[in-house]
Amino acid sequence: MDIYENILKENYQINSKVINFVDKCEEKIKNRYEDFSKIAMYNQVKILKAMQDSKLQSTDFSWTTGYGYGDAGRDKAEKIYADVFKTEDALVRPNIVNGTHAISLAISSNLESGDHLLSLSGRPYDTLQKVIGLTSNNKKTLLNRGIEYSEVPLIDGHIDLDSFKDYLRENTKIVMIQRSTGYSNRAAFSIDEIDKACRTIRKLKKDLIIFVDNCYGEFTDIKEPSELDVDLMAGSLIKNPGGGLAYSGGYIVGKKNLIENCASFLTAPGIGKDCGLTFGMTRQVLQGFFISPKITEDALKTALLFSKAFEELEFYVIPKSDYKRSDIITAIRLESPEILEEFCKFIQFSSPVDSQFTPMPWDMPGYKDKVIMAAGGFIEGSSIELSADGPMRDPYYVYFQGGLTYYHGKIALLNILNSLNNKELIKIK
Repeated sequence: MDIYENILKENYQINSKVINFVDKCEEKIKNRYEDFSKIAMYNQVKILKAMQDSKLQSTDFSWTTGYGYGDAGRDKAEKIYADVFKTEDALVRPNIVNGTHAISLAISSNLESGDHLLSLSGRPYDTLQKVIGLTSNNKKTLLNRGIEYSEVPLIDGHIDLDSFKDYLRENTKIVMIQRSTGYSNRAAFSIDEIDKACRTIRKLKKDLIIFVDNCYGEFTDIKEPSELDVDLMAGSLIKNPGGGLAYSGGYIVGKKNLIENCASFLTAPGIGKDCGLTFGMTRQVLQGFFISPKITEDALKTALLFSKAFEELEFYVIPKSDYKRSDIITAIRLESPEILEEFCKFIQFSSPVDSQFTPMPWDMPGYKDKVIMAAGGFIEGSSIELSADGPMRDPYYVYFQGGLTYYHGKIALLNILNSLNNKELIKIK
């Protein structure tokens, strides 16, 4: 018995059969890991050069008080984001509370009563349905503000570009694309698929605003959607670009006039980007951004290992282990509430923080079904850290993502499979 197997047995009582099974899965996919490393290296160069070009210096990590006037670090952080994502401007703020807020801010600030919002990626995920007003009657939803909404259904998990023109209206102003899977049974859209969609949109109506929700997709490829013919893009700092270090926040990048609208909506007209404290977070935001390509690489490797292991156990997995990845999420159809709860239980058990707690399904704000969530991270809710969640509804998909290190992700997989095997919910020979 080598020291690797010995420490796993000593500390977590992992069965040798489980260790051998995971090692064999790893061996079958190791050739894919080199692709992730090349992508990480490419993106590391982009971020390093952007920081150097902005002449980032240690004094930029100081912060102001009150209104936040003259915060050079905040302004440089936004310049760095704009440079890396190759856009005219950026809004990077700690008071954007999550990804849904960033998306809502980007859309709401650029729509007026009578405008039409069209989702090209089918039904958006649960929290955004409430923003739109599909599952909420809040007075501030888009529908209750007089904004029209419709969506183009997907075909076999892909954008239906042939039908897109049938959904266009004279008053269509924003076309929205959700890159990641959300709580659905499709793979994330590739850069090529988003590029093809943008080209089709421009041929039919040049002046439309193309918006991409980029949550979970940052640095999974050498190009970002913002490098295509995209006008506006948003994401969360407690996902990929925060590198596990940002305490909170979100970003929006895109055309200058659209970012100005976002800033005016976030603060007030006439104030825009000029005010807003960073609360001393500039160091964490930029340091997290700096290491995010490597963190994302390890999250991709972890996701691929989970995909392969559960495929070998004959579970349905999205995306399959031989597919090109466009986000860090692996969706696994577990078919059973017991397996879903056990999966999340051992993600929590394998976490560095709050490992002593057991996750339970609960009525999470913004979702129509009870949701079970496992996340024992250093930043609450950080889904670039090891986490898993899923709605308690048939066929009981779990959505797994993150892992600040590949080794941590592998330990979690061993713990999950060991427990499922011991309880005879799966059989590892």
